Amino acid sequence: MAAIQTISRARPGSTRRQVFNLAWPAVGEQLLNTAVGLTDVFLVGNLSARASAQLGYTSAVALASAGLANHTIWLITIMFMAVAIGSTALIARATGSGDQARVQNILGQSMIIALAIGLIAVVLAIPLTRPFLTLLGAPVETLPLSERFMRIVAPSFLPVALLFVGMACLRGVGDTRTPLFIMLGVNGVNIIVSWLLINGNLGLPALGVDGAAIGTAIARGAGGFVVIGLLLRGHSGLRLTAKLRPDGPILRRILDIGLPAAGEQMVFQLALLVFTRFVTGLGAVTYAAHNVTITIESISFLPGMGYAAAASTLVGQALGARSPRQAEDFAYEALWQGGLMMSLAGLMMVIFPEPILSAFTNDPMVVEAAAGPLRAAGLVQPALAVSFILLGSLRGAGDTRWPLFSRLITAWVIRLPLTFVLVGWLEMGLAGIWLAMCIDFTCQALLALWRFGSGRWKRIEI
Repeated sequence: MAAIQTISRARPGSTRRQVFNLAWPAVGEQLLNTAVGLTDVFLVGNLSARASAQLGYTSAVALASAGLANHTIWLITIMFMAVAIGSTALIARATGSGDQARVQNILGQSMIIALAIGLIAVVLAIPLTRPFLTLLGAPVETLPLSERFMRIVAPSFLPVALLFVGMACLRGVGDTRTPLFIMLGVNGVNIIVSWLLINGNLGLPALGVDGAAIGTAIARGAGGFVVIGLLLRGHSGLRLTAKLRPDGPILRRILDIGLPAAGEQMVFQLALLVFTRFVTGLGAVTYAAHNVTITIESISFLPGMGYAAAASTLVGQALGARSPRQAEDFAYEALWQGGLMMSLAGLMMVIFPEPILSAFTNDPMVVEAAAGPLRAAGLVQPALAVSFILLGSLRGAGDTRWPLFSRLITAWVIRLPLTFVLVGWLEMGLAGIWLAMCIDFTCQALLALWRFGSGRWKRIEI
């Protein structure tokens, strides 16, 4: 009930503190969630000469294989994130209204769906891996390693689904610190196991890519069991009972909110698949420059993702408490704080592109090719902040169809046609790629501003 009282008794000047207190652990969680995949990429990218000779493949092949496998895993986790978004929105709304019985029911129904989609992921992951990687244009030598990575990781998808959805339920009641601590543990386990097994440290066998897969599976799987243990015991006002019975209306509401969010990501990933084909056709150095810029940008917008998660919770709780004005204040405060952080990061990218790039690659040709795109990425950070945080606020209100609609417009109607003209026709190369991306991000920010400013999200009943 504490979260309800905080929302309903918010005093002038306390909004900033509430947003910050909820957002900073969410930013840390997003960073740590990203770090699991980055750890795999870093460690296999530094495969020792001894391990490479023993395993029969180079660190470059290992790096590509682990990267492709992690990309496949990301697509699978989109299903988990869809349920997570629906769970956060519904639990936040019920928490704000003070309906604790409904909160517990939504928790139980969320776990039922998580179990179902986790089992589906376990069954489908392995047979779908090779067709997907082939569609991506994966090099032939990476396919066996990427497939083996997936065979090792696939059994963990069931507890991983529970991890994602359980942490989303905790965020819904306003607890963003527990997910942060869980992800700290997940990263610690992943780093230790992967470090031991990839190069065969402390006398253990060198397993290379397989070692990275084992570390990922153990770490994230253990995180799922920890979440379930906390919820079964009772944590942050949530208590999961072993006797779960399907509740059709609640299940439908979770999916009604979550499925458009999954559709949004799928629409974007399919567009990205076509978009990537343009980039790969520009040559190895250009492709490397694009990838390193994307990596830096993905780190720079983590504050936006964290503040989006905080805004989603606070907007949902305020609407549940029948305080749409407070919901609006929370969203704009989150935008101000998160936007300031991302804008400062963008300024560093504009002023110091070469030193930043040199921290990620020692190839001078790649640094030179990536300097312009990184400046462009820095300039567009404020637009990305608007897009991330206001769309997160809309999702917290249950308005998940608009982000899907806007993604369809910006990715398929704006970005891809522009890329065809700028790269395929005008032959602008990487500059054309990033110009199309920046226009896409700017248009998405304008659409998010228009939708949020219309106030229609305040009238959505969930």
